[in-house]
Amino acid sequence: MLVDTHCHLFFDEFKNDIDGVISRANELGVTSFICVGTDISDSIESYKLAKKYKNIYSTAGIHPHDAEAAENNYVNELRDLLLNQKVVAVGEIGLDYYRNISKPDTQKLIFKEQLELAQEINKPIVFHNRDADKDIINILSDFPDLEGVAHCFSSTYETALELIEMGFYISFSGNLTFKNSHLPEVAKKLPLDRLLVETDSPFLSPVPFRGKTNEPGRTRYVAEKLSEIFNSNINDIASITTANAKSLFNLA
Repeated sequence: MLVDTHCHLFFDEFKNDIDGVISRANELGVTSFICVGTDISDSIESYKLAKKYKNIYSTAGIHPHDAEAAENNYVNELRDLLLNQKVVAVGEIGLDYYRNISKPDTQKLIFKEQLELAQEINKPIVFHNRDADKDIINILSDFPDLEGVAHCFSSTYETALELIEMGFYISFSGNLTFKNSHLPEVAKKLPLDRLLVETDSPFLSPVPFRGKTNEPGRTRYVAEKLSEIFNSNINDIASITTANAKSLFNLA
């Protein structure tokens, strides 16, 4: 049993075939899904899916790309969603200095406001970090009681270790399987009890499906890569990462 801790099931690629997506995932041993919102509208759609399907959970948050589009009342709208039991985390939040679709100062402001919300309602965070290691760590250090996960981790071992020491989990996606990726060298030095697996679908399809639309079922290929890295049985990897996900997100 595996948990895809980060997928976007409200995307057009999936929304007319959710039952098929779930069925194909189940065949690969992926049985629970966290559907991650990226703005208010997507967060609402994620929650609708979580209400409809027993093994889908959702999150609510404003992605850094959408920071400048956040309206004045967005924190209250997120809070209303997050008070529902099946909305398990604040996310997807964070910083992205690679694309800078929103200005860095605006990204930081919206990130901090959502961290304050997570602290207020005592829910974990799902955060995005691209080319923003220093600011991510500096900002998170002001919220020492927060738990959460660095989703789709792509940075250095030093950053991963610092985040783990701060109490966060590290989640790997299909990029762990890419040829010439540095991530296997990072992963093998990390404690398994702080690791999660995800797809970030419909993005980042793992080898041998790279370049194709990703699906939650392909979480299995990420887990298989971890089993190779740790010279461990896939069932052990599934058991550990699933226990980690249940603990962090308080899943049933």
